[in-house]
Amino acid sequence: MANSFRRDIFVSRSSLSIFLILGCLQIQLGVISNVGIWTLSEAKLQAAQAHQTWKSASEFTERVTKVNPTPILMAAPENFNPELLRLPPALPVPRQNSTPPTTSSKPGMPDVVWESIHTDYRYDTDNFGQTNFFLEPTVQFRLSNGNKIFFKTGFNFFEQRGVESISNFPLKVGWQGKIGQVTLQTAVGVDVFNRLPTTINLNAKVEAAISPPQVSPSGRLLSVVVLSGNFEQGPYKSNARTLDNQITAWRFGPDLYWQIDRDTSLFSSLRLGSYNDGNSEVQSFSRLERKFGQFSLATNLFTWSYDRNLEGTSGYFSPPDFLVYNAEVAWEGDIANFLRCRLAANFGRQRLKGEFDNANTYQTRCTLKLSPNIEADLGYSFSNVRNQDTGESAYSSNSLIGQLRVKF
Repeated sequence: MANSFRRDIFVSRSSLSIFLILGCLQIQLGVISNVGIWTLSEAKLQAAQAHQTWKSASEFTERVTKVNPTPILMAAPENFNPELLRLPPALPVPRQNSTPPTTSSKPGMPDVVWESIHTDYRYDTDNFGQTNFFLEPTVQFRLSNGNKIFFKTGFNFFEQRGVESISNFPLKVGWQGKIGQVTLQTAVGVDVFNRLPTTINLNAKVEAAISPPQVSPSGRLLSVVVLSGNFEQGPYKSNARTLDNQITAWRFGPDLYWQIDRDTSLFSSLRLGSYNDGNSEVQSFSRLERKFGQFSLATNLFTWSYDRNLEGTSGYFSPPDFLVYNAEVAWEGDIANFLRCRLAANFGRQRLKGEFDNANTYQTRCTLKLSPNIEADLGYSFSNVRNQDTGESAYSSNSLIGQLRVKF
């Protein structure tokens, strides 16, 4: 009851400030849009291909070529779940009998095309008074040589018991391109805060297929092995206390994606991290998934260890030894020709300080196709997997996640 009352207070107290912030955000987007229009004034905008059905082979091709400008620096088991965060490899999967794309511009082809704008939304709460809110639109352009650039802004809000709330305005510019068969992604930006110093952030990713993609005549991916190297640095947006302590972190490590056959895949990730408070970490995540028509089964394994437990001073969850393993059962299908949904449940165990406890997560996500070029995602997740040490008290968290995508 008290938690519900507190959330109501948060919504009412923040409504005016969020309204004003969104006004500023509208101005920022207007500036970005005007720059894009000015850049494209010598050419007509081209219509993008209609977005394909989620998880179909043609949509896999679309997804794997999409720029992912927002690597999540905050670590938690659910943040490394490719199903939840849509983090497939960025490998362009060729169709059979397709001709390789040309890198030279044709006569009359515009130098820059405004390709899309997508807005990410996330609202996280837990039963210990922590609230994180993210609203981040990204404008993406495609160059005539096939490379992509994007501009990102937004408004984030962090609230936690015992800490003055913090507002954050991210500003970022990024680029994606190819050198031979290697895909490169880079981005650099600044995080502006209402009462904290401005902080620089950056990330880079190098990705390549180490086995030739095998595609069926219908365009479905049959097998591929993709290896990537990742680097990211920036403020650790775990909660208000971590930001208040001005904690920053950098992480690097490889990802491996293996499409074993048309229905079986393996994703594995390793991250090494270092923090400006002198702490260091090692975390790993592995997921093996098998599809059976509209149903799927998966197993997940997550490990996380820090050199020192600094949660009491720096404010972030830093377990010396943390383990989560679970099994996932999921269904995904079309409810209508404009609506596709996914339901999933994870059942497993988690170990913290040598003590085992249940680790369960329930997820739902629906994609609404508003028009051939406009889609909206909305998802909800409930979990008792820890991202803070609560002692003997039970922990639970709720996440509302969404994305609005517009193609031009």
